[in-house]
Amino acid sequence: MAHIKVEEEVPGIRSLVMFRPETGKQLYEMAQILLRDESPLTPAERELIATHVSNRNECVFCASSHAAAARELFGDKREVVDCVIHDVASAPLTPKMQALLTIAGKVQINGREVKPEDIAEARKHGAVDRDIHDTVLIAATFSMFNRYVDGLASLTPTDPKAYEEMGKRMSTLGYVLPKS
Repeated sequence: MAHIKVEEEVPGIRSLVMFRPETGKQLYEMAQILLRDESPLTPAERELIATHVSNRNECVFCASSHAAAARELFGDKREVVDCVIHDVASAPLTPKMQALLTIAGKVQINGREVKPEDIAEARKHGAVDRDIHDTVLIAATFSMFNRYVDGLASLTPTDPKAYEEMGKRMSTLGYVLPKS
């Protein structure tokens, strides 16, 4: 049960956005920009960063919903998502994506954990400023989203099918403000 009075059957961040639409609109717009707007990183890669950070933060709702979206976006390579969740070091990723997830993991702990050698490693594998910027901003934003969802104890479904539906919606519609 959520710590505040929200729509009881609405899971995760959606119920919180509905509770306070004037802030929720901004959060959804940020998610849309970060995860769907133009970027050198694909939407699947950006969803994977969100999944990785949310998983490290132990935010079941965000990790599960963004993993479902990432699986949809990765299509026939969807197994990469579960590999990242279970053991990022051995996941079948490009060296560039591995380096970016290392950076994201450090941001999840503390932004000052990111060192020049982490950036150099990402650049060595083809990361450009925009890749690095977007990775850090996604990691920082999702750490905040995770704390928002868990700090207010929003509804976290236990049925994996609920997340499959969310993943399909998020991968096709992106991040739109829910109808009240």
